[in-house]
Amino acid sequence: MSATRLIARDELRLMVRNRVAVIAFTLLVLLTLVAVLSSWAHQRGNAELRARHQHVAEHAFDAQPDRHPHRVVHYGHFIFRPLGRLAAFDPGVDAFTGSSMFLEGHRQNTANFGDVRQSSLLVRFGQLTPAFVLQVVAPLLLIFLGYGALARETERGTMRLLMLQGASRGQVVRGKLLALGGVALLAGLPAMIGFVAIAGQPGALALPMAIIAIGYAAYLALWVVLILLVSASVRRSRDALLALVALWAVAVVLLPRVAPDLASAAVPLQNRLQTDVAIARDLRRMGDSHNPDDPHFAAFKQSVLKRYGVKQVEDLPVNYKGLLALEGERLTSELFDRYAGKSYAAQDRQNALVEGVGVLSPAIALRSLSMAAAGTDFAGHRRFLEQAEAYRYALVQRLNRMQAEAVSYSDDTATDADADRRKRVAADNWGQMPDFTYRAPSGAALAAGALPGLVIVLGWLAVAGLLLVRASRRLGERR
Repeated sequence: MSATRLIARDELRLMVRNRVAVIAFTLLVLLTLVAVLSSWAHQRGNAELRARHQHVAEHAFDAQPDRHPHRVVHYGHFIFRPLGRLAAFDPGVDAFTGSSMFLEGHRQNTANFGDVRQSSLLVRFGQLTPAFVLQVVAPLLLIFLGYGALARETERGTMRLLMLQGASRGQVVRGKLLALGGVALLAGLPAMIGFVAIAGQPGALALPMAIIAIGYAAYLALWVVLILLVSASVRRSRDALLALVALWAVAVVLLPRVAPDLASAAVPLQNRLQTDVAIARDLRRMGDSHNPDDPHFAAFKQSVLKRYGVKQVEDLPVNYKGLLALEGERLTSELFDRYAGKSYAAQDRQNALVEGVGVLSPAIALRSLSMAAAGTDFAGHRRFLEQAEAYRYALVQRLNRMQAEAVSYSDDTATDADADRRKRVAADNWGQMPDFTYRAPSGAALAAGALPGLVIVLGWLAVAGLLLVRASRRLGERR
């Protein structure tokens, strides 16, 4: 048996003799299994709940009686974002951004009913998911198992004895790497098995799954290398433990919490109230369709009369009030899109700053990778908002067009007792409206979004590996 394997076997024997380490490893495996099962159950329950609510909302919309189309515009419609398969592994921002939207005319609402707001306060401190266990808990376990792997040999003077017996420095380091790497593999295996079981169903996207698997494997390998690097660079095991715990606290706990606050301070973002006030101000400046002297809508009226070759709106072959609704919705939607674009741009800059801090923290890079590949990052949330707005605009304009074509102008402006009945259209029109269908991104698109985070994690691994090679050359020397 080679010296590398002998050293690895001896290191594993020492770990097994450490009852605290064995108990900690067992608890990690149990925690991972609980995280997998609870995440799977939570995702399945959420998916069924959203599908049921979507069915109820569609039935309520289709079951409306004969109505004026503009009343249906204000009646509105609820839509729900379906959950992706990988959301059970890493829910990302979904719990905070909301899962449903109320769509109505003249307004662009935000998503509501996020899990954090609907759950107990304990949920706000973090969800127990496989991603959380691998990102936060697994590195800490590896630290307590391997902090003294090389420092212990230097501290006790056994490193020189190993070298006198023919073992090279490289063999000693590779043996320790093999032992701690095997533990890391066993620690991550339950989460990966659960990940494959949850996501690896018919229709699953193989490329994002591969990116996630590679990213977490590289992340755990990075911690193995970092642990041995620090252990090789200090004299005593105690110093290695203190340095590694400090590194874990900064990289895994502190920076991921501080980075978003720094990004928010650097790129201020208007809140919902400020945005609504600004939109209301711009809407007043835009014009009033009910004011016949308004410059924009007066010009619009003349262009409509000229297009149809008539002199007054009563002679139009279509309902002028419906045309006004079409034009008003077009203008307001352009305004909504402009403000939404500004908000998206600011949030993109904030996320770019946070990802920039990922160069200093592999945990941030891995988190970005994981959420992007799972489709639960800000880009995924934005994708839902944009599709919802496109559907809202198409639905409202279809109803406005129905008012223009199916309701006469004379009936729409009449005030007699029977006028309300004549303004209504048949109820079967509501069932002909298309339902909202969320278009999920392709596997290639998800993988492309995760690549920057993967590059950072692999870059950390490469740099740490080079530093370990350099530090291993000084093992056994007097300091």
